Amino acid sequence: MGIFESLTSDQQSLIKKHLELVIEANEYINLTRIDTFEEGMLLHVEDSLTGVEELNHAPEGLYGDLGTGAGFPGIPLAIVTGRQTALIDARKKKIETIGVMVDKLGLSSQVETYAGRAELLARKQSGQYAVLTARALSQLPVLLELASPLLQEDGVLICYKSQLTSEELADAQSIKKLVGMKLESDREFLLGNMYKRRILMFRKYANPKMKLPRLEGQAQKDPLSNHVAEKDSR
Repeated sequence: MGIFESLTSDQQSLIKKHLELVIEANEYINLTRIDTFEEGMLLHVEDSLTGVEELNHAPEGLYGDLGTGAGFPGIPLAIVTGRQTALIDARKKKIETIGVMVDKLGLSSQVETYAGRAELLARKQSGQYAVLTARALSQLPVLLELASPLLQEDGVLICYKSQLTSEELADAQSIKKLVGMKLESDREFLLGNMYKRRILMFRKYANPKMKLPRLEGQAQKDPLSNHVAEKDSR
C-alpha cells in the first residue's frame, strides 16, 4: 500500500484537488511535464509523500519547500503534517499560480508563498525554519549552502534525488563542516517498483564557519566545494 492510501479521506481529497488544479493550470503555464492524473499521483504525489519519514525527525516549527515549482512536495507535506509552510520559488508567475491554488484549497491560513531567491529570504528570515525540502532542485553542495542560513540549529534539510553521483555526494561531504551541516540519513528505494529514488537528510548542528548567505547566484556559479578542493590541493 502506498503512503497516500494510509491518509485520511480529507487529506486524500485535498491532495487530489491540488493535483487536479496543477494539471488544469498546466494548460496555460508550464508547471510540470507530467500532464495526466495517473502519472501525477505516482511521480508527484507519492514521490512527495516519501519524505514524510524524514520530516518526522525534524523539530517542531516552520517548514519551507525550496524551489516548490507546482507545489510538490510542499503542499502534500503541509496537508499531511499540518505544519505552517512556506512555498519558495524564484519564478514569480509560478508562485502566483500556486498562491491561487492555496486559496482554492482553503490552506491560506497555513501555507504562504514567497517569490524570490533563497539567499534573499535568508536575509529576512535567518534561522527561522525547522525543516526544508528540496526536490529535483540543484546539486547537494548548493542546497546545503542555501539551506544553512535559513535553518534553526538542529533543523533539517531533506533532499529528494532521482540520480546522485558519488562525486556530488563527496562534494557535499567536503563542505558540510563549513556550512554547519551533517549527513544524518541516506535512504534508497524504488518508487512504484520502477523508479530509483534517494532521500538524504542533513541536520544543522552548528553555525556556518563563513558568512552566509553569499550574493544571489554564487552558490550555483561558484560552489563552495570548488574552494575546498583548491585548498586541499595546495
